[in-house]
Amino acid sequence: MTPAQSNPHEDDGVRAMPEAEPGSLHALVLEQLDDDQAQDIVSVALEGKSSIADHMVIASGRSTRQVAAIAQKLAERIKQAGHGPVRLEGLPAADWVLVDAGDVVIHLFRPEVRSFYNLERMWAFGDAPPAASGTA
Repeated sequence: MTPAQSNPHEDDGVRAMPEAEPGSLHALVLEQLDDDQAQDIVSVALEGKSSIADHMVIASGRSTRQVAAIAQKLAERIKQAGHGPVRLEGLPAADWVLVDAGDVVIHLFRPEVRSFYNLERMWAFGDAPPAASGTA
């Protein structure tokens, strides 16, 4: 099974990742976030609903250091895979880092900041569950 089809962290409260077309930028992002142990990974389909991107992926890191490391590693992996330039916003503070990869926009948060902004609720269009609060 691929990371997009299974959830190896089922017992620790991390949601199963959504399905993504193999080989796509979206699949690469989901795989890298799982590899880097991002928590509560949620993907919101924006295609046909917004012109900013096709997918928005929201995930959490346990600390500002982990959020920054996930963002930098994800940006490097996207570039290495040939998916074009990547913009990073929110470093070095790393409470909330935006990774703009064109067709996929990734928001990485510390859990407290994620709960405060609750982007899933704002952008879900009824498709994505609300973010779980208090997961470790």
